[in-house]
Amino acid sequence: MTNNDKDDLLSHTVSVLVDNESGVLARVVGLFSGRGYNIDSLTVAEVDHEDNLSKITIVTSGTRQVIEQIKAQLDRLVPVRRVVDLTIDGPSVEREMALVKVAGEGEHRVEALRIADIFRARVIDSSNSSFVFEVFGKAGKVDAFIKLMEPLGLVDVSRTGVVAISRGAEGL
Repeated sequence: MTNNDKDDLLSHTVSVLVDNESGVLARVVGLFSGRGYNIDSLTVAEVDHEDNLSKITIVTSGTRQVIEQIKAQLDRLVPVRRVVDLTIDGPSVEREMALVKVAGEGEHRVEALRIADIFRARVIDSSNSSFVFEVFGKAGKVDAFIKLMEPLGLVDVSRTGVVAISRGAEGL
């Protein structure tokens, strides 16, 4: 890969509406791994119990050609109902949630609470020697919060991955 190719890599959030049945996620992930595409974030959940539908949200990166190829191949999978590239198909909203465990005493505890307040992170568990914070926002905000907690005693992180939805009156 040349430097030009690296410069042309774009991150895209793709929303995939699928039948909620056994093996669908494995087929979608297999499509990516079989072709050497990377998944930066992956979330999946049932969104319509009556119609038995789930939504898979995938954040991936590649050149324009690779992204188009990914979307076309996803669209051809049998249990896939619809593929929408939220990055280019109009305005959308993206959020991620993380649970961040920080151990510390004295000034480190005070500083961790101060930073959490700035990021609007909530304390959801507390002991004499640690906190568990819940932080929501764009992936960059979550990344920044975690980075600031590292020198204060970061112990563990659990992230949801990106969830996204288009803005406006239309649904997937």
